[in-house]
Amino acid sequence: IHPTQTYPLTVIKDYVLSNVLWGGDLGYNLHTLKFILREENSTRQSEDLGSQFTEIFIKQQENVTLLLSLLEEFDFHVRWPGVKLLTSLLKQLGPQVQQIILVSPMGVSRLMDLLADSREVIRNDGVLLLQALTRSNGAIQKIVAFENAFERLLDIITEEGNSDGGIVVEDCLILLQNLLKNNNSNQNFFKEGSYIQRMKPWFEVGDENSGWSAQKVTNLHLMLQLVRVLVSPNNPPGATSSCQKAMFQCGLLQQLCTILMATGVPADILTETINTVSEVIRGCQVNQDYFASVNAPSNPPRPAIVVLLMSMVNERQPFVLRCAVLYCFQCFLYKNQKGQGEIVSTLLPSTIDATGNTVSAGQLLCGGLFSTDSLSNWCAAVALAHALQENATQKEQLLRVQLATSIGNPPVSLLQQCTNILSQGSKIQTRVGLLMLLCTWLSNCPIAVTHFLHNSANVPFLTGQIAENLGEEEQLVQGLCALLLGISIYFNDNSLETYMKEKLKQLIEKRIGKENFIEKLGFISKHELYSRASQKPQPNFPSPEYMIFDHEFTKLVKELEGVITKAIYKSSEEDKKEEEVKKTLEQHDSIVTHYKNMIREQDLQLEELKQQISTLKCQNEQLQTAVTQQVSQIQQHKDQYNLLKVQLGKDSQHQGAYSDGAQMNGVQPEEISRLREEIEELKSNRELLQSQLAEKDSLIENLKSSQPSPGTNEQSSATAGDSEQIAELKQELATLKSQLNTQSVEITKLQAEKQELLQKTEAFAKSAPVPGESETVIATKTTDVEGRLSALLQETKELKNEIKALSEERTAIKEQLDSSNSTIAILQNEKNKLEVDITDSKKEQDDLLVLLADQDQKIFSLKNKLKELGHPVEEEDELESGDQDDEDDEDEDDGKEQGHI
Repeated sequence: IHPTQTYPLTVIKDYVLSNVLWGGDLGYNLHTLKFILREENSTRQSEDLGSQFTEIFIKQQENVTLLLSLLEEFDFHVRWPGVKLLTSLLKQLGPQVQQIILVSPMGVSRLMDLLADSREVIRNDGVLLLQALTRSNGAIQKIVAFENAFERLLDIITEEGNSDGGIVVEDCLILLQNLLKNNNSNQNFFKEGSYIQRMKPWFEVGDENSGWSAQKVTNLHLMLQLVRVLVSPNNPPGATSSCQKAMFQCGLLQQLCTILMATGVPADILTETINTVSEVIRGCQVNQDYFASVNAPSNPPRPAIVVLLMSMVNERQPFVLRCAVLYCFQCFLYKNQKGQGEIVSTLLPSTIDATGNTVSAGQLLCGGLFSTDSLSNWCAAVALAHALQENATQKEQLLRVQLATSIGNPPVSLLQQCTNILSQGSKIQTRVGLLMLLCTWLSNCPIAVTHFLHNSANVPFLTGQIAENLGEEEQLVQGLCALLLGISIYFNDNSLETYMKEKLKQLIEKRIGKENFIEKLGFISKHELYSRASQKPQPNFPSPEYMIFDHEFTKLVKELEGVITKAIYKSSEEDKKEEEVKKTLEQHDSIVTHYKNMIREQDLQLEELKQQISTLKCQNEQLQTAVTQQVSQIQQHKDQYNLLKVQLGKDSQHQGAYSDGAQMNGVQPEEISRLREEIEELKSNRELLQSQLAEKDSLIENLKSSQPSPGTNEQSSATAGDSEQIAELKQELATLKSQLNTQSVEITKLQAEKQELLQKTEAFAKSAPVPGESETVIATKTTDVEGRLSALLQETKELKNEIKALSEERTAIKEQLDSSNSTIAILQNEKNKLEVDITDSKKEQDDLLVLLADQDQKIFSLKNKLKELGHPVEEEDELESGDQDDEDDEDEDDGKEQGHI
């Protein structure tokens, strides 16, 4: 110690006392002490003087407003001193200065501009200024956050090298903690802004054993604390859950597990990483399942849970590390029945590895439960209790666990071994841990209570412990014994005649006394460490001696203390009546639960039917679109028919001219016969088209007969909309039919014109050439007729091709119409089925509502009986009945809505 430096008073006191005790120069020590105290007094006086000057300065708010306006100056010699002055004001009288800045126009926004300053000195001091500004002020924290503070701070951290950065990274992390801690609005804004994903590179530290500087350790420690702020158990459950899912999706949890299993990580970083992983997986099933699949990089690979439990039951490991591992194990099992089953299964005989090559989590817990280290006993007992928390199935499964005590002796159950250790008078910490385990195990599990009472030595041991007058150290054990005995009474199913409820009460009254029993039971909640453990779930103790209570166990004590007190004072007749009422209520509850499940199933079926109806509506819309397309195609074919008609008219004119010329000129009989064949072929094609049109007419008549009759208006309102759509489709099909009839008439006219052409051709064949004309004129006309005949043959060929293409298009239209008709028929059948299903569902729901009303009336009468008997009726029952009424109302509303559809 040096006289010219300032030290805390505790250091000075220890230094002086040590020098006096060990024969130091007392005069010199007193002189040194006098000098240092004088320095301390001068420092305090200067701080008081600074507070007084600050108070004078901010007495006029215009001074602070003027200072904020000066910060907008870009001049370094103005801006930087202004930042330092405002920081000093905030350190002296923070709340008052914060309030002045908060009411100043654009006050916070001006300070946020400091983070964008290109000069690092001003930017870094701006971070320190914002630290002081945001401390313990939620309103300013929200304003700073919405001024894009998260983006700017994360950019600074990235520029500075993340965890490898310097003191600037530390300052930014402290500012981020100020903005996020206990501020749900900022936490939600941080998550929705996808800033959690930007935290993953912070933890990419690698596997190197070197490079862990003091600043890096500090930075990483603050980064882990920032993650814990987002997933703290004190946050609203919904916000915590969303942050946990985001951390898993972006790979942040995987990166933390990598650090957890890495080598060369400093002890304090490893401890904080374990605590961080604990809260990231707490209550989140997806994260818990992933953590269960993590393996340590060993040969052979071992689950991370097993490796961590090895550290917890190892007494050579640091105390804080063992506490962190216990917290991690508790968070892994929190609301995780799957994980609880996996832990308990490692203790069952069917899953134990007989070769002994691998160590399971259950074996480690049993080893710690029965070791010579009292802290290992306590940790293992609490960990095993969390594997049974709110899980009656695993409580029953754990009764099957058998332990081999020594060679030649038969195995004993785990329950019996725990009671044996209790009776041996071990350390208080060990006994407290075992009693907490037994109380958790026996609560809400009558089978476990029966197994416990089956050992005739257990009840006398508990009554003996409670009845004795021991010192203050043993009062806690007496209270836990009273709690265990009270659980054995309250959850007793009277299956053992020697230890029925009434006999146990009589035993307490004779050997202990009811008042004395209740007094001993109250020792638990009155203990000084009980309230400390009930505040937060993390086991955070200054030393092993303070490790007495578990957070979840304090909840159990709070829940059972009152009901056990009432159970002790109740008479046997009241117990019998209460048991009968409980059984009746349980039966009715089971019936109500059954009907509730049925209603839920029917609701799901109704939802499926609604989805099917919506699907059918979509199909109807698609059919309408298809019909519209077909109508447009038919219109195109009509236009083609008109064009064909015009072409056929030209053909008849050419043939008439040809016949006139042929009558005047000689034409070969072969050409006339060939022309006849072509005309016959055209005639057959027309007949084929006519037969196809007749088939289409019959299809349209069938479709018309298959449409619903006018009486279908009496269908349920749920399919009214679909019937209208089908009616519209029917109208469109009728329109199509009229169009086809029109085309049929036009084709008939075309056929008549063909017949006239045929008659002209036959008349031409019978006629003879006209004599008397000159050979030159005849030759000229013959050449002209031959040319016209060639053109006619070419046009006839083109006409045949067009008729062939038209026939193919007609065939395609017929197929499309057939498909539309079949789809409409299927659609109508499905709608009829849906109508029948909806009617049946409504009838079943009406029956269920009647049954539920009867059950509610019975339950109400039973509750009145309970009230007459003096038994308090819990509000949850009333709320449940209220919920049932709400569900009934919702079902009726759904029925009405279904009727309007």
